[in-house]
Amino acid sequence: MRIGELAGIVGITTRAVRHYHRIGLLPEPPRQPNGYREYALRDAVELARIRRLTELGLSLDEVRDVLAGDAGRDLVEILTELDADLSRQEEAIRRRRARLGRLLEQAGPTGRLPAEAPVSPELGALFDDMARAAARLPGPEPVMAARERELLALLETGAPGGDRGPFHAVGRGFRDDPDAMRRAYEVYARLDDLAEAAVDDPRVEETARAVVDILPDEVVRDLGVPGDAEAPGEAGGFMDALLAEFAPAQAAAVCRAIELLEERAR
Repeated sequence: MRIGELAGIVGITTRAVRHYHRIGLLPEPPRQPNGYREYALRDAVELARIRRLTELGLSLDEVRDVLAGDAGRDLVEILTELDADLSRQEEAIRRRRARLGRLLEQAGPTGRLPAEAPVSPELGALFDDMARAAARLPGPEPVMAARERELLALLETGAPGGDRGPFHAVGRGFRDDPDAMRRAYEVYARLDDLAEAAVDDPRVEETARAVVDILPDEVVRDLGVPGDAEAPGEAGGFMDALLAEFAPAQAAAVCRAIELLEERAR
């Protein structure tokens, strides 16, 4: 039979048959005097087996190993490995679907997710609270509020060992105090006002103290406090990159707030 008939019997394309020839998976019969290749029933049997194996999920390299094995011994080994791999994939899919389900639950009330999504349900709830607070403002949301959401999402993503406790503590702190979010937005507005201020502006100290005042003791304890605060340009690493995002007076207020938090934590 010709290649088209062979492919038709097995239910694959002639292109696939030629590909199997090129990679050495299916022996290529010699050409007849008329220039055509003639395939035997044995070729159809081997090609059908190749199709069945690939439909099980084996790669072509694995199929080659099976065809080269004896008495099906290699096939059992490979199928066992394939089954274990599929089991791992199933578990990964279950975890992904569970996370997607939680995200869809977050979107339920409004039909939307925060721009920083996907985040944990706890952080998503905090962002929802922030969105409601921003909607009550007479003007646009402070720039610092959006920056804080980005920072919280970043820190939660990189939390060692997936420890999200400190970020959940922030959300609890705001939920436990109905007035806390309003005061937080007042602080965001104060930080925005420092965008064009000088580093020695008295509002730097006032804003730093306002930042510290809105954080309950239990939140400060759960969050932990960074090492000694340093001036902009001296902190190095992540802190240096963070401070570089702020105007000089804003960075000074952040550093001063960290100093005050260290004093409070002692």
